[in-house]
Amino acid sequence: MCGIVGIVSQNPVNESIYAALTLLQHRGQDAAGIVTIDDENRFRLRKANGLVSDVFRQEHMLRLQGHAGLGHVRYPTAGSSSVSEAQPFYVNSPYGLSLVHNGNLTNSDELKDKLFKEARRHINTNSDSELLLNILANHLDRVNKYHLDPQDIFDAIRATHKDIRGAYACLAMIIGHGMVAFRDPFGIRPLVLGKREENGSVEYMFASESVALDVAGFELVRDVAPGEAIYVTFDGQLYAEQCAESAVLNPCIFEYVYFARPDSTIDGVSVYAARVHMGEHLGKKIAKEWVEEADSIDVVIPVPETSTDIALQIAKILGKPYRQGFVKNRYVGRTFIMPGQAQRISSVRRKLNTIKAEFKDKNVLLVDDVITAGTAIRESMALLEANNAKLAAVFIALNRKEKGKGELSAIQEVERDYQCQVLSIIDFDDLMQFIENEVDYQQYLPAMRAYRESYGV
Repeated sequence: MCGIVGIVSQNPVNESIYAALTLLQHRGQDAAGIVTIDDENRFRLRKANGLVSDVFRQEHMLRLQGHAGLGHVRYPTAGSSSVSEAQPFYVNSPYGLSLVHNGNLTNSDELKDKLFKEARRHINTNSDSELLLNILANHLDRVNKYHLDPQDIFDAIRATHKDIRGAYACLAMIIGHGMVAFRDPFGIRPLVLGKREENGSVEYMFASESVALDVAGFELVRDVAPGEAIYVTFDGQLYAEQCAESAVLNPCIFEYVYFARPDSTIDGVSVYAARVHMGEHLGKKIAKEWVEEADSIDVVIPVPETSTDIALQIAKILGKPYRQGFVKNRYVGRTFIMPGQAQRISSVRRKLNTIKAEFKDKNVLLVDDVITAGTAIRESMALLEANNAKLAAVFIALNRKEKGKGELSAIQEVERDYQCQVLSIIDFDDLMQFIENEVDYQQYLPAMRAYRESYGV
């Protein structure tokens, strides 16, 4: 999961990209980067590990000149946390090409070997983003003409779609040409298009979430469609074309459950509204399937922050008091992003503190968005026990059924260790059943089964 932004303007874009990245900081706190194209058609690049406010100083912003640019905030899902794998990436040929990417490729090893054998292109990192950049560059390099027209670019994107597998939203700049945005055929990773009018000219912006458009003064036009490519020349001409076969929208539920900001709209759906509906669904499920136990609940308390909207609706439907029992330290990053379990535990303890009166001697219904390793729930339980509170149950939106410390899933361990139930809206078995029954997605069954074999129960 990462955050990406791209702007084609008639004015300097460095400050707008910086502002947009601060609004996307929740999507990645490991590294940040900006690349622009100056008046001499040279890439101006700054990237480093750290938060946006730490990576970019005044001297960097002054150097990032140009009317078009890309930005990226990183959470490493492939490769390492090394600054060498921070984005944007660029290659000198053809033309000069720079790219930012949000997502994961599932056939990276195969592609890396194929790319070297067929094109003699060396990938210097373990980042699938660098790999994707070189695949796109290779297809553009096969166009036997000096200047690329929109159809040439769309053909290269079409060939790229055929090569790669996985979830991806990408932005690329081509020196002397323009900026191209494209999204995987299932629309798993979000990508939106915005525009604004300045002095009679139209300027365009792409971003992972609509909230980034707001801070830069751009109006949301629409989402980039699954499999679609949108090409904007540096003089402001826009072209769009569907470049993938059998494209169909199946966005990642994780965006709505946890990752995206509530003030964003993804694929026409308000993230906040989605979380409210999840709370309504869970509340009705509890009232129907857990009648006797629900009577014993004294209070509904969310683990902040993404679960607060869900918890509020559950409390409303059950007719139980809703309380903010935890106070979150907003200056501690997202704990599931932390690389090591010891670091995760330390960060959770720094992130959450209790309002003791809301827990003392009460039977608590705890609401969280998702349980990954169970770290946050275990730390929450320690805080509950310290305040003489009991756990009635834990309710989450998504059960990924990932292994915990042993052979059981993290959720099964929580149920065993704390003698409670964990209920969810959907779980991994639901996803598997959906894929098994849909012909278009059955090609992903081996990867899903391999994931369960490695990480699940």
